Amino acid sequence: MSRPPFQIDESTTPRVTRAWVLHPEIKSNPDRRLADHALAEAVSLARALPELEVVGSEIVPLKTVRAGMLFGSGKIDEIKHKLHAEEIELVLVDGPVSPVQQRNLEKAWGVKLLDRTGLILEIFSDRAATREGVLQVEMAALSYQRTRLVRAWTHLERQRGGLGFVGGPGETQIEADRRAIDEQLTRLRRQLEKVVKTRALHRAARAKVPYPIIALVGYTNAGKSTLFNRLTGAEVMAKDMLFATLDPTMRRLHLPDGPEVILSDTVGFISDLPTELVAAFRATLEEVLAADVICHVRDISHPETEEQSTDVAAIMTSLGVEEDRPSFEVWNKLDALPDTEADAMRTRADRDESVFAISALNGEGIDGLLKAITESLQGAKREALLSLSFADGKKRAWLFEQELVQSEVQTDKGFDISVRWTARQEAQFQKMG
Repeated sequence: MSRPPFQIDESTTPRVTRAWVLHPEIKSNPDRRLADHALAEAVSLARALPELEVVGSEIVPLKTVRAGMLFGSGKIDEIKHKLHAEEIELVLVDGPVSPVQQRNLEKAWGVKLLDRTGLILEIFSDRAATREGVLQVEMAALSYQRTRLVRAWTHLERQRGGLGFVGGPGETQIEADRRAIDEQLTRLRRQLEKVVKTRALHRAARAKVPYPIIALVGYTNAGKSTLFNRLTGAEVMAKDMLFATLDPTMRRLHLPDGPEVILSDTVGFISDLPTELVAAFRATLEEVLAADVICHVRDISHPETEEQSTDVAAIMTSLGVEEDRPSFEVWNKLDALPDTEADAMRTRADRDESVFAISALNGEGIDGLLKAITESLQGAKREALLSLSFADGKKRAWLFEQELVQSEVQTDKGFDISVRWTARQEAQFQKMG
């Protein structure tokens, strides 16, 4: 029995789109991930969008990729029967799908199709909260759409500010007006030029921040936001959901027996991150490039934690993060492991001073991590304002010799001096009496 035509009623609950997830397992690809885990991640990605209902999912083994259709004709017919039986409206393919393949499969199945890149772009559009984030998503989306037919789903955009890849009343309409696309590109370029100038100002401001920066990085859903909330008392969205955090969040944190720092929670990484998004979100990840210490948070309970770690390392390298940057591996979610496995992880972590086994949920192991961060920041610089009398000539001379003075103002009683120094240099100064 077919569904009645969808009637637009913006006063009702947003329409839910019935979706089916396919993971093509290409046998000829030596670097392919375990199919079960890859499919589970793809389903989690789909469920990150509230207007999608994942009705079913499956792994599709492929010896080779068909240039025009991706799958063989027999498999296409088999999937078509399932889609029609379940009244599926959207198929999500966990992998790259060329424009020709997308057009042919949509025609063969009579449904809308979205590949992995398109789905991640849609999630990013749904979650981006700042003006910069929204513009960056639009830029990435345009880069993705240039080789594809552009669809105009204005109802969905009006409803939640999305890109319109999913749902909406105009799903079957094709917007072929190149002039409209060109106008949109021109508008975005102008807005992005302004954003670039703003970023430059932000970078200059960050260079003057008197506190060291600690950046939390890691695979999406590794528990970064939960750890961030526990350390800072903030209320950043922390859910068992991929890409719960997109726009960077920064808070002050006073380390026990250590300096005051800025803690930065960043967007989660993911395998096969669209290249458009790596470029577009480089500015979002600038907190990582400017960080004094990087904490790589890992979900140690995940079956593919090693592969996830490798993906994060690759993206960090592509961003230009130096290998010698002080960093720690934070093995999170001990609470999600059986007792024997959790004990084994604690033992392994104890053997490496740069690894800490913790639970951001219950707080286990966090004190040790904070102590290590404090010790690593002995070389980090911060600003301070000193008031010296005319009799403190020796101290004043030492500050200039060490090239620590940022500015100096003479007063009736002596000098007000702004310095930028490390904790070690501050200790040396204090010992001068």
